[in-house]
Amino acid sequence: MNATPQLTLNNGVRMPAIGLGVYQSPPAETAAAVEAALRAGYRHVDTAAVYGNEREVGEGIRRSGVDRSEVFIETKVWISDFGYDATLHAFDKSAAKLGVDQIDLLILHQALPSRFDLTVDAYRALEKLLADGKVRAVGVSNFMRDHLDNLLAKTSIVPAVNQIELHPYFRQPDVAAADTEHGIITQAWSPIGGITFYREGVHTSALEDPVLITIAATHDKTPAQVMLRWGLQQGRSVIPKSTHEHRIIENFQVFDFELSADELDVIDALDTGRRGGPEPEAITLDTFGVAIPEA
Repeated sequence: MNATPQLTLNNGVRMPAIGLGVYQSPPAETAAAVEAALRAGYRHVDTAAVYGNEREVGEGIRRSGVDRSEVFIETKVWISDFGYDATLHAFDKSAAKLGVDQIDLLILHQALPSRFDLTVDAYRALEKLLADGKVRAVGVSNFMRDHLDNLLAKTSIVPAVNQIELHPYFRQPDVAAADTEHGIITQAWSPIGGITFYREGVHTSALEDPVLITIAATHDKTPAQVMLRWGLQQGRSVIPKSTHEHRIIENFQVFDFELSADELDVIDALDTGRRGGPEPEAITLDTFGVAIPEA
């Protein structure tokens, strides 16, 4: 079993560089996926209040037999719970569902630019939770450069992480550069090509890209493993998602090979500049506001 490389966050907390994602993982399958991942060597699980499977993530951690202190738990506050008091309560809901007293990394799921006042209030609640020791680190997700600049102008603590869509077809170099400038770790959701990615109007997958297939064959690896290695070698955190045990194990077997500088450049060149997920500006309370149930 390979030890997971650690990334040091800007407050000194150490975070495993690769984590299991559970976006769209059905609750009935989530506990087993988390248990399988932890048995395979993962020590980082990423969920979110709006995924509706925090309870099952907690169950999977407990079932794995791995001590809670060894598992880095990350979850996200949904826009419906933005605002100072609402976000403090959002922590209570998530912690209760996960079955923990402390969350390792709590992040705001979206920038919510149409009501950025609520975003700022929510982030100030995260700062309070950090000061009280209820979370070990705080961060954001899907924040563009201007969102980061606006947040930093109104708050005290620089986010530790910015989780964004990032894969070979959509690299977001400007956002990644902004993160680096501020000492923020860029964390890639959908790091193996985008579950909703459309290229030239056709649903496609980077798993079938001939460039990645060729590089993978050179290393006796899969295209998914190449994409994860590409992200890790560029200093990012990667959050691959699967509920299939063989894929979960495969996605973790990325520490025994290295891509050359030329290979990294060739993969970089696949960028289309086109997003697979929704535009951050399109995330509004009217279109995406859903109530997060109590614990």
